[in-house]
Amino acid sequence: MNYADLFRVTLPETALDIAALLVLIVDLGFLRKAALQTRIAASVLIAVLGCGAAVLTMPYQADGGLTYPGTTDLLLSAGGYTAIAQVGILILTVLTLFLLIGSDFTKHVSEFVAVVLMAATGGLLISAAQDLLVIFVGLELLSLGLYILTAFAKRSGKSAESAMKYYLFGGMSAAFLLFGFSYLYGLTGSTNLHQIMLGFYGPTVISSTSLVYVALVMIAAGLGFKVAAVPFHLWAPDTYEGAPAPAVAFIASVSKVASFALLIGIGTAADHIFNQMGHSDVVTVSRGSMTKWIGFTGPWSLIIAIIAVASMVFGNLAALAQNSVRRLLAYSAIAHAGYILLAVAYYSGSNINANAILYYILTYGLTTIGAFGAVSVVERIHGSDRMDAFLGLYKRNGLLAGVLLVLFLSLAGIPPLVGFWAKFNLDRLFFKDVLHFRFNEEDDAFNGGDDHVNVDFLATDMVPAAGTASMGDDSAANHNVQRVFNLENDSSNSRYHMYLNASRGWGADCYAREDIGCHQSWQEWDMSLLFP
Repeated sequence: MNYADLFRVTLPETALDIAALLVLIVDLGFLRKAALQTRIAASVLIAVLGCGAAVLTMPYQADGGLTYPGTTDLLLSAGGYTAIAQVGILILTVLTLFLLIGSDFTKHVSEFVAVVLMAATGGLLISAAQDLLVIFVGLELLSLGLYILTAFAKRSGKSAESAMKYYLFGGMSAAFLLFGFSYLYGLTGSTNLHQIMLGFYGPTVISSTSLVYVALVMIAAGLGFKVAAVPFHLWAPDTYEGAPAPAVAFIASVSKVASFALLIGIGTAADHIFNQMGHSDVVTVSRGSMTKWIGFTGPWSLIIAIIAVASMVFGNLAALAQNSVRRLLAYSAIAHAGYILLAVAYYSGSNINANAILYYILTYGLTTIGAFGAVSVVERIHGSDRMDAFLGLYKRNGLLAGVLLVLFLSLAGIPPLVGFWAKFNLDRLFFKDVLHFRFNEEDDAFNGGDDHVNVDFLATDMVPAAGTASMGDDSAANHNVQRVFNLENDSSNSRYHMYLNASRGWGADCYAREDIGCHQSWQEWDMSLLFP
């Protein structure tokens, strides 16, 4: 890795930063005395050109992303789901800036547009990040921009109040997230996502179950705040109600896309070590009636699934009692976050899963931006976003009423609108990934043959790679699955060896204990760590 590689992989972020500087120079240096709408048009035009330039630079990024010096571990990824998320962020940023045209909540136009572009830069970093430190820097760059945008309507008391609440909750969530990251680093000895996932199969993590759960709960709390998931949603209704319409649209769209792209990256890293072995998701080891999770995916899926269900139930029920359309959209965002988190909880690492999640969040972002645009038009006329202001809208402005109807029906998932197909794809993949196959391997020699150890797998997409070996028993023949682990006990019947292939498929001769060389990495742990 050198500075040239770093510059190549961050070309889109560089383009946005240059555009932000040009917006400030043109507005403050040449258009300061021009009419407000002229300044808005010029600033938005420069910003749109900057976003377009960022998209055009993506083919010139470093192939595959940026790696650590002397290793194949990624620091920043490029292409694949990362490119889709980044293009989506740039498109949503452009649409958000269009909402600024015709508004009058601020005279500091260039500053607003520059903050939007810099916050979008943070979103691009988050989408590509494969390291805890880069993730945190990107999240803070995005979050600080959102706090500022929320408070930009200086003449509005609600704007200042919502910004303060957002800032205080955001600072607390950052502390939770950093605390969880520090635990992960202490347990695994790395800040790289792929090395952390591999470290979850090591003896340190296996013997520290309570600390693992503390770390994952802290990280889930920090990231749950970013997507407004229950119970970390308390900032959302007030922020959606008090912030300027362009700022709320940006929070509801760009921030969500970046955060869920990060969650996809985490799920992909967890699946990476199984990427040639049928995408096995959950591994448990049991002795008698005692069962322990092995790896990252099991406990992470449990935590995320609980948050997802709580968000879906609370978000939909709380929305029924709202009189403000903005607050209604806030609770809608909470419920939609729950839908997507349910897919994230059982993410299998396949391109189909990533595409379904990105399709959902991108269509939701587009729909939400349109909804806030329509609501802002009504607010300018009536000065309120309460339900009463929308009574008789079809008589006053039939086109606006029709647009709102389509957008709200799409958010509700009514066919044949795009919201229905987004939910359909997500639900189809969710049920496919939950209905896993389970198989086990028994070793009756454990503890002198009086007891045995089961290694259970939950596997999806079970199509073995060419030239790889299967278990060789009926379960393998019937379900076409591959063995992921090879457990062998030594002469003392207390120590088991786990051979884990991190990037290549299993060769036909890779099951023997003496053939460790055909595996890229392997772990050794004592059963007493699991069952003291």
